[in-house]
Amino acid sequence: MPTWATLGVFALAALALLAVPGPSVLYIVTQSVRDGRRAGLVSMLGIQTGALVHVTAAAVGLSALIASSAKAFDALKLAGAAYLIFVGVRRLLGRDEPDLSDPRGRAALSRLYAQGIVVNVLNPKTALFFLALLPQFVDPARGPVVVQVLVLGLFFVALALVSDGLWAVFAGTFGDCLRGSRSYARVQRYVSGSVFLGLGVVAAFAAPARSR
Repeated sequence: MPTWATLGVFALAALALLAVPGPSVLYIVTQSVRDGRRAGLVSMLGIQTGALVHVTAAAVGLSALIASSAKAFDALKLAGAAYLIFVGVRRLLGRDEPDLSDPRGRAALSRLYAQGIVVNVLNPKTALFFLALLPQFVDPARGPVVVQVLVLGLFFVALALVSDGLWAVFAGTFGDCLRGSRSYARVQRYVSGSVFLGLGVVAAFAAPARSR
């Protein structure tokens, strides 16, 4: 198990990284502004569930395979980019507009949660991020490496739940004001659709890097 001193240093490094908004935060903010705090928080939970998948993969060595294989990285990258572009096109065409106020609101929230999982699982840069960060705080003398990676990964996800949750709350509150504007109501699907298309294009040209 990592020492308390190691966890303290890791927490500082993690918070410094979380303080810089990345694609995950942009995704959460976009959902929050469009559909409100609840939708943003559910999307955030989906993102963090996807992060748990990457933490587990890092612990068992799958991330190392992605890092060492250009074909594996490109395949995952293009799948993620294609999905983001697909969601963006649906938004622009008005075919991805969940109504969270009707009796089927739970189904809409479930879809947002699943969408968050898919977006993060199909992001190879998240896998490489954990592969680059977690081993720096692992000490083989402290016990099984797999256990230490899992502990550090879960600790990071816990911090991200708080950090990204705050983004969801603040963006959702701001979105409440925007949704009261007729002008924004006319353009909101174009704004959110364009954001997803942009994320897809960026993902398609992504190179292995230490970013979340």
